[in-house]
Amino acid sequence: MAQKGKIFVVGFGPGDFKHITTRAVEALQQSDMIIGYKTYVELIQDLVSAKSIISTGMTEEVSRAQEAVRQAEAGSIVSVISSGDAGVYGMAGLVYEVLIELGWTEATGIEVEIVPGISAINSCASLLGAPIMHDACTISLSDHLTPWNLIAKRVEAAAMADFVIALYNPKSGRRTRQIVEAQRILLEYRSPDTPVGLVKSAYRDRQEITMTTLAEMLEHDIGMLTTVIIGNSTTFFYDNKMITPRGYQRKYTLGEEKQPLRPHQRLKEENEPWAMNQETGAASNDFATDPNANRIKPSLAIRPQSKPKKSSLEMATDALAMVKGTSAVKVTPKRVQQKIESIFELAVSPGVANKFFTPQQMMTLAEVVGEEGTMEYTPDHQIHLKIPTSDPEEVTAKLREVGFLLAPLGDVLSLKACDFCYGEKYDSIPYAEEIQAKLGGMTLPKTLNIGFNGCGMACYRAVFDDIGIVYRKSKFDVFIGAKPVGRTAHAAQPVVEGLEPEQLIPLITDIIEEYKANAHPNERLFKYFKRVKKILHFTYQDMSSKIKVEPAPCGD
Repeated sequence: MAQKGKIFVVGFGPGDFKHITTRAVEALQQSDMIIGYKTYVELIQDLVSAKSIISTGMTEEVSRAQEAVRQAEAGSIVSVISSGDAGVYGMAGLVYEVLIELGWTEATGIEVEIVPGISAINSCASLLGAPIMHDACTISLSDHLTPWNLIAKRVEAAAMADFVIALYNPKSGRRTRQIVEAQRILLEYRSPDTPVGLVKSAYRDRQEITMTTLAEMLEHDIGMLTTVIIGNSTTFFYDNKMITPRGYQRKYTLGEEKQPLRPHQRLKEENEPWAMNQETGAASNDFATDPNANRIKPSLAIRPQSKPKKSSLEMATDALAMVKGTSAVKVTPKRVQQKIESIFELAVSPGVANKFFTPQQMMTLAEVVGEEGTMEYTPDHQIHLKIPTSDPEEVTAKLREVGFLLAPLGDVLSLKACDFCYGEKYDSIPYAEEIQAKLGGMTLPKTLNIGFNGCGMACYRAVFDDIGIVYRKSKFDVFIGAKPVGRTAHAAQPVVEGLEPEQLIPLITDIIEEYKANAHPNERLFKYFKRVKKILHFTYQDMSSKIKVEPAPCGD
């Protein structure tokens, strides 16, 4: 029986050996034959040990795929090569199309392996900074295999949807009008000052990087080896980098003095001028007219266009008006400017001991949350609010006015107290309120809950919180290190019984400060206690169930 061949469809990345995958090198070295565009063959020739190399011209992709299939059916191991990723405007699809026409199936036909590589959108983005941090698309301007009217529709749809756009194959010696037409379409929806990055021959010897704008990009050299990356309405230049923010929302909680924001939320207003005016979506500090206002200027000058060029439609309208002796009809721009939305997050409750909401409080919640915000009741006797607003001070003032206790969200300390039998067992309430006032909202390595019970029945399950406090016989019992969630959850370890009331706040403060200073990021208190074996002078005791439970997939 004749030996079956195999086809590798290899994406070798941008062309630099440092950026080609180990599997791609293995495939090339296992192959009897290499087939590819001649420029690509030259880039990887030092990695090839094949007996036969077939290189063809730019527009001969179909013939390369057909030859690869013929050679593989004859028993050869063949690598069909593409720069970037073979599945992104590469040879992978064409090879499968040729095989399908011949009735190929995976079960009975020759083996096909697609070897992925770094695509141009990724390699070029890495050289520009971080332009692809939000939704993006790739569009090839080559009409060799796709009708131009379809390409133009896709350019317009992407412009309208505010995608970051990577244009592949933007221009060639014979094909020059497509990039001009693409720019015209984009300018209908994007500001002329929209940042644009041009990367030619990424990670190759003749690499060129140009930072420019949508209005001026055609003043620079663009060819078949250039990838054009066009920012969205929030993309900006900073210190010779092209950066697109992660999203159209900025989430933040109560004041930074009490609760610093999480790492991914630490953008301050002065660093995000594109997000200032939440009502109109327009940027403040002249950011709309100068994306680099108050920023370090890139070393490659971006020349602002003092007067936007008129589109062909506007010029035609003006000319027609002159002939008719009438006033020109104003062309309404279709400019896309996505609104950047700031989301203010916080928790509210009626109080430490009080569990009753008043009608006025409920009406105020409905007012400040509005139609666009959300409120969620939680097991911690708090309501979590997420409110689109650019004026958090107004929101907090209204909430405090009706008696709400406010707290930040995130990895902070929260106090969860019982209702003290509707206030009848009131002796320990001042201690709970002092803990809340002194420690509530403190930033910690991980969320930490203090459970507080006003009597020995501990009916609010304080012993199942990270730190449990139970008031009993005019003194306090303290528990540390509950595992509050999971299939192996367990109660906290009792560490003190009969603690004098005046000693409670100093003890809890010392425990919290040690945990804050020494725990790893994202490490719960029970995990920290288990790891270090001692908190203050309290020695760790294993409180977990002695019955074996199958571990959860997440390693709980």
